[in-house]
Amino acid sequence: MSFETKCMATAIGSVPHTDVEQACRLALNNLVHIPMWPQLPNISFKENMYVQYSQGMPGVTIDETERRIYFDTARNIISELEVLYSLYMADDVNAIGFDCDYARGFCRFLEILKSEPYPQARLLKGHITGPVSMGLAVADQNKRPSLYDEMLREGIIKTLAMRAKYQVQKFKEVRPDLPALIFIDEPYLTSFGSAFVSLNRDEVIGYLEEIISSIDGLTGIHCCGNTDWSLLTETSVDVISFDAYEYSETIALYPKEMKAFLDRGGILAWGIVPSGLPVPDQVTREDAISLIDRLESGIQGLVEKGVDKEILLNQSLITPNCGTGSMKLEHAERTFTLVREVSNAMQKKYFS
Repeated sequence: MSFETKCMATAIGSVPHTDVEQACRLALNNLVHIPMWPQLPNISFKENMYVQYSQGMPGVTIDETERRIYFDTARNIISELEVLYSLYMADDVNAIGFDCDYARGFCRFLEILKSEPYPQARLLKGHITGPVSMGLAVADQNKRPSLYDEMLREGIIKTLAMRAKYQVQKFKEVRPDLPALIFIDEPYLTSFGSAFVSLNRDEVIGYLEEIISSIDGLTGIHCCGNTDWSLLTETSVDVISFDAYEYSETIALYPKEMKAFLDRGGILAWGIVPSGLPVPDQVTREDAISLIDRLESGIQGLVEKGVDKEILLNQSLITPNCGTGSMKLEHAERTFTLVREVSNAMQKKYFS
């Protein structure tokens, strides 16, 4: 599936709000072309980015009192995995959907879209935590990362794929006219190539590709630090989402790969608005003009390496550099405002 985004605005999932309605309106009113449903980690531990998508994973244990999630391999993992496989093979996505207490923003987002038109919307954005990050962040009872356990890893990948498909299905039920865009959030990809984390390149691509290939819509991979961006271009993902505020020059280290990615219709999501990174209040020191200057510099870095500027602009998104869930509420709202303002200014400059 191809789509010209032309510097439209969207965002990464988390926001600091505890008012579900306010959070949904923030997204819908600022991200008019590609609204996303908000993750609300400050409401409940169940909305933590690892807990939120883990419901139903074989072996998973969630301790809300201790705010802990882990896999218990003493359980009958094989039996639980067999149940998951049967649901996966039957494509029974409703059996592995969200309970609303795990995703209040998702449920309210759907209600709003069902009753209100939002005519400017062109895509609906959802998200899941990626298999690498889930597998490295959530360990078993012996503190061994679950990614290194074959059965747990299979359960993680299959459950995440079903959670992504569930979002696409629910989007279609309320807005059948709009394609879905599902981001796979992979902060742990910054560890790729590290001496401290054992990650095989082909295996990582395989984990990601299993999820990407299951989604009936556009897909994205978001990494809010530096990584080997050529790895992502070797998947069939549609969008590469990166921290353009801090790391725009790292994308330009892969001009051949980025050109090939764009030539096949790939999209770059420029995370140009700071969202608590590198420092919590960084966004208060920026305005639309300063961020556009920074963005144009990053774009020029690719153009100087031979990437066609027109293609690049046609296939770009404007986003925060990461989720805003750890920010003060007023700073998060400023981040969303600046994303909208930068997007509007870029569209006016290049597409009006």
